Amino acid sequence: MTLAIVYTRGRQGINAPLVTVEVHIANGLPSLSIVGLPEAAVKESKDRVRGALLNCRFEFPAQRIIVNMAPADIPKEGGRFDLAIALGILAASEQIRKNALLRVECVGELSLGGELKPINGALPVAIQTRRAGRQLILPKENAGEATLVGDVEIIPANHLLDVCAHLNGLRPIEPQVSATPTMATTDDEVLDFADVHGHYHAKRALEIAAAGRHNLLMLGPPGTGKSMLAARLPGILPPLSVEEALESAAVASVSDVAFEPAIWRKPPFRSPHHTASAPALVGGGSNPRPGEISLAHNGVLFLDELPEFDRKVLEVLREPLEKGSITISRAARQADFPARFQLIAAMNPCPCGYLGDASGRCHCTSEQVQRYRARISGPLLDRIDMHIEVTRIPQAVLRNGSPGGEENSASIRDRVNDARQLAVARNGVTNSALTPQQIKRFCSLNDRCQQILERAVTKLGLSHRAYHRILKVARSIADLAGSETIELPHLSEAISYRRLDRTPMGSG
Repeated sequence: MTLAIVYTRGRQGINAPLVTVEVHIANGLPSLSIVGLPEAAVKESKDRVRGALLNCRFEFPAQRIIVNMAPADIPKEGGRFDLAIALGILAASEQIRKNALLRVECVGELSLGGELKPINGALPVAIQTRRAGRQLILPKENAGEATLVGDVEIIPANHLLDVCAHLNGLRPIEPQVSATPTMATTDDEVLDFADVHGHYHAKRALEIAAAGRHNLLMLGPPGTGKSMLAARLPGILPPLSVEEALESAAVASVSDVAFEPAIWRKPPFRSPHHTASAPALVGGGSNPRPGEISLAHNGVLFLDELPEFDRKVLEVLREPLEKGSITISRAARQADFPARFQLIAAMNPCPCGYLGDASGRCHCTSEQVQRYRARISGPLLDRIDMHIEVTRIPQAVLRNGSPGGEENSASIRDRVNDARQLAVARNGVTNSALTPQQIKRFCSLNDRCQQILERAVTKLGLSHRAYHRILKVARSIADLAGSETIELPHLSEAISYRRLDRTPMGSG
């Protein structure tokens, strides 16, 4: 029989749908046709595969070869199908055993000499292969990320000849059983809060934001340490759970970002420049790829100089901040990417940056300030849980530090971790992700606190969304204090973090 079947995986967002490669060899003029919605790179596979087979001293059938890639309605892109097509031709021409292909899946791009080149998206492939209960043959360079998935046998190979010898039972490749590695990051490898003198209010706000995974906006003159503080936030975040780490690693795997398996449980930290376009931020392209918000999934997205971003670019953040995902639709395809990120932003108070600074250097008019702040719409600002002001610290503190010394990130992280575990044990999610029903259940207030919150809502003109976000922040403050209920000090502190609700920011 001149028909062979090989299993491989495509790429659709962060998913890896099964693609069945069927190779049929028939009498007729020598040709190689690939059908099943292949794109340009897949059509070029015929030349790469032919060159690889001939250079590996295999016989390339001088007959009519038809390669069908099913299902036909899924677009096929990239060189990831080279290995499957080559093995299908060899099996159909009885140069390797067909039965050996039934229990494996394979992905990999071939060079003309037969070497296996790495592909994007090996981690989603390994996840789906595990669910199918098959072995996975892939380039050795992709084995590091593939082994992050437990309970799947990985067959790492460097060359097409190695794969064929393995399938024919001549030189079996020892399966590399997946093992879950630990996070290799140490405190010496991250920026420490102990290096930041003063700024106790900002450090406290970042601790609360880390505990509840709340969004935070820092407002202050240039040079006051906003970026320095934000860069140290990852040092107080707990490591990701295995499930969260796999989700974030899957996004990195399908993108062009260098993936480092050794630190896979470290929360991602992304800081795009303010010239970034909307597709760069949320993802896009004719073949949709993840943007910065998806690369920051389960981690932090830091936007410095927030008003300098194009307003249309900022507006596309509104839906992902609520849903935790982004759907990118194109005429030919649609892709869903996760985007549950923690937004940390920084901005100056006015165009020159020195409004309210003790130096008195600001000469901006009220209209200029209003126009500058109106670049951030009300609806976007409403989705940011906490707003704080970062002021310039005294020269004596900058020079000598505080008398008692600065607390390091490790001790802050311990408190954050305890509060995070308390919240997840109670809610099942972090406090920022509480649903309205959970808010009603876990964020209830006594009569005195309820009156104060309603008075603040009326005085500041807060929306219902802001009302709920104050309750979520108050819940995180209570968790840090080890309190089962939200008390007046917790609520009062949460209300104080709505700094910009007291200052007009422009309409949205």
